[in-house]
This record gives sequence, C-alpha cells and structure tokens, in this order.
Amino acid sequence: MNPDLHPALGIDYGDARFGIAATDPLGILAHPVETIDVRKVDPIERIAALVEDRGIKILVVGLPLNLDGEEGPASLKVRHFANKLKKRLPGLPLEYVDESMTTVDAAHKLREAGRNAKKQKAIIDQAAAVEILNHWLNP
Repeated sequence: MNPDLHPALGIDYGDARFGIAATDPLGILAHPVETIDVRKVDPIERIAALVEDRGIKILVVGLPLNLDGEEGPASLKVRHFANKLKKRLPGLPLEYVDESMTTVDAAHKLREAGRNAKKQKAIIDQAAAVEILNHWLNP
C-alpha cells in the first residue's frame, strides 16, 4: 500500500448512521473513529472536519454490491453521497471498496469479542468501517 495514502478514512454509508474508521499514519492498522447520526449532524461537514483534524490523505467508501457483483439502488445512493463529498473535498482521492459482508463480518467479530452487536448499532457501524478499510489495505 502506498504510504502517501495514509492516514485513510473509511466510510460505511447508511441512511441513519455512518460508521467512520481510520488507518494509522503508516497504514498498518484500521481503528474505529465514530458514528455519525445523520439526524443530528451533517455527515459531509463532519467528514470534512475529520479530514482536516486527522490529516486524511484518501477517503475509502464502502460500495454495496449485489450478490452477482453488480451495482443496485443502494450503490447509487452511495455514489450520490460520494459525489457530494468530492465536491466538498476537491482534490482528495476517493476510492470505493466492495462492502459486501462487512457488517456481517463486523458483527461476527464483535460477538467473538463478547459484545452484543444488535444492541450496539453505533459500534457495528464503526466496525463495518474498519472492515472496509481492512479490505482496502489487504485486497
């Protein structure tokens, strides 16, 4: 992975909440950052603030694909959001990563760690964002 692309910010798009994760400056590990509640905070402005505060070099957005690998209506929503984000943060690279199974993987890892994922929706969104970054770091 190109060291000039770190730290990276991972985004798990959701209608109600966005999970946010980031890599360390060397791109070795991804860790949870926060959950953005879209009813309370403008996600584009919050992400812009995180980019500035953390010196983010690239955005990595989870793209939901259908089981056949094709894009569907959910992908269109994510791409629409990402286009708004690109307009707000021109010049900052943005990549998509297939997010298929990231929430399932995140819930499984939380259960293994003794956490009840169903009762912790905010945490699972962040864990899904970590999985998005992990898929990007280790394709």
